[in-house]
Amino acid sequence: MSTLTIGDKAPQFGLPDENGNPVTLSSMKGKWVILYFYPRDNTPGCTTEAIDFSAGIDEFSNMNARVLGVSRDSQASHRRFIDKKALKVTLLTDAEHKMMEDYGVWQLKKMYGKESMGIVRSTFIIDPDGKIARIWSKVKVKGHVDEVKNSLKEISS
Repeated sequence: MSTLTIGDKAPQFGLPDENGNPVTLSSMKGKWVILYFYPRDNTPGCTTEAIDFSAGIDEFSNMNARVLGVSRDSQASHRRFIDKKALKVTLLTDAEHKMMEDYGVWQLKKMYGKESMGIVRSTFIIDPDGKIARIWSKVKVKGHVDEVKNSLKEISS
């Protein structure tokens, strides 16, 4: 499992979005990338996070940033989630959790005394040169998107 730190080169990725279109980090060179990992479509915390990022999408776009959500859910699940909640974010499918492992967010989790591997809710800001600029791990959803926005404003100016 990778332990990324600020200043590290962001691991490259190529994953399908909700429509099956390939999305790669290299295709976004010159842009800021807000990359958030979340456990599951249509669950309370994940829905709030996706709605909050969607509400801020114009502000992120105005800062030359692209917002990408990543989970193990299928493209069909992502499509239903986007349609049901009128989301404006791009959702990527990492069914094999390779990208999650590269970013260090696929970890052993404990819930109700049981251990299993899963996604630790995390967010990364990747700068236009492809380097990690900010990292949030074990994200609490409330107020998180505003924190990401403020951080991006600070580092991009």
